[in-house]
Amino acid sequence: MVLKELANSGGLAVDLASAFDASPNPYVLLTPDLRIAGANQAYLDVTNSTHAAIVGQPLFSAFDSGPGEEAPENVRQVRASLERARDTRQRDHLPLVKFRIPRILEDGSRVFEDRYWSATHTPMLDDAGEVAFILQHTTDISELQRLREAARAPESAGAIDLMLGGAVLGRAEQVQEANRRLETERNRLMDMFMQAPGFVAVLSGPDHVFQMHNAAYAQLIGHRDIAGKPVREALPEVVNQSYFEFLDSVYVTGEPHQGRGSELQLQRKPGAPLETVYLNFVYQPIRDATGAVAGIFVQGHDVTETVRSIDRQKLMIDELNHRVKNTLATVQSIAMQTARSHGDPRTFAEGFQARLLALSHTHDLLTRSHWEGADLDAILQHETEAHGSARVSVNGPHVALPPAAALSLGMIFHELATNAAKYGALSAPDGRVLVDWSLADQTRPRLQLVWREVGGPPVAPPGRKGFGSRLIERNVRHDLAGEVELDYADSGFTATFSIPLDREQGQ
Repeated sequence: MVLKELANSGGLAVDLASAFDASPNPYVLLTPDLRIAGANQAYLDVTNSTHAAIVGQPLFSAFDSGPGEEAPENVRQVRASLERARDTRQRDHLPLVKFRIPRILEDGSRVFEDRYWSATHTPMLDDAGEVAFILQHTTDISELQRLREAARAPESAGAIDLMLGGAVLGRAEQVQEANRRLETERNRLMDMFMQAPGFVAVLSGPDHVFQMHNAAYAQLIGHRDIAGKPVREALPEVVNQSYFEFLDSVYVTGEPHQGRGSELQLQRKPGAPLETVYLNFVYQPIRDATGAVAGIFVQGHDVTETVRSIDRQKLMIDELNHRVKNTLATVQSIAMQTARSHGDPRTFAEGFQARLLALSHTHDLLTRSHWEGADLDAILQHETEAHGSARVSVNGPHVALPPAAALSLGMIFHELATNAAKYGALSAPDGRVLVDWSLADQTRPRLQLVWREVGGPPVAPPGRKGFGSRLIERNVRHDLAGEVELDYADSGFTATFSIPLDREQGQ
């Protein structure tokens, strides 16, 4: 039985504190944040210190290795060994380190003397398995190191070096230097791991416990606390999305799993709704010395924007194909209707070209807005500017027309302006066109527009419907799902339109 068990059982009355203090070996007890919690007399003697001076102090405030270029490196080595013991919960050895110790001279002055130490750092765990203290056991090997250095002098024999243990110390130095190189390389790799642009995580065991993850992974999951948690506990919203099953399969089979553009619902902020992200990722098995799967290395990239860009591009291509087909159908209809109304090839060409230009003008307006829509006032100005701004008066609020409505109204205004110039108000010197519009029903907006001609020649209803009238009525009723009334009063022609503006969005 160990002393602690004997003491608890009453089989041996042991004053552990006295035993600790009476040991001829130097010991110091440190808290996890590396403050001195206690030290035995041997430690106080070898460091020329007192309990009152060091207990409660940070270790490296009480002992800073003094002045000199080597001091920071000496402190770094000791601190690194202590932190390894604390963080890994495993004993850590420091074979050889130079650490200067202060000494008070008879005249009261303070000097530092070079001392060489071998140290062992042992974590002491509480009942919960957490590090409660770190026990530092040091051995002063200064005399051995000095004898070794003396043996290296040219006049000394190599045999003396061996007798004094120089070869042993030399090997200790080599091992320690190799460990330093490995630690440097490990730190470099860890920095690369943490700064990698893609997300990275290391999971261990069959429950896939998070051992570490980098900043990109933390950003992906909303910077939640996942260290040391099984993946199902850390990311509960991922249940039933197949990802945990993929991890289980990799752990059992040892076969990696890869996903490309995989959809995942994640909670990016506490209490926030789930967000859809798309990931490229790889689950790679990590094997132990026996070849068995011990964990999984997770690596990947958030490709949400890429996937959405591809979707937008596909949508744009589909929409472009749709618009091209509609435009070709419109051109075909214009050609056929114009041909029916013009027996003469010359007048057919003039009418057909004018209507194509009207279609082109509206296309230009839509292109400037990336086909998001066009302004009603701008379309009217385009189609009537050839007749002079003084003769066409427009009045109404700003109305953003969706693309299909803009194309149809552009053609309608072109026909109205052409007819007004040939037969209506714009064919007379003093004739004018008044266009007024308003929006009704803001919840389901509807455009109310009136085209009124004044000051022109007397108007009479046509004997038959021409191409212009048929185009207007067809576009309003079929393409725009609206209503139109054409009034051929003696005082002047009037066209009244009522057109829903939410039809395209609804479709």
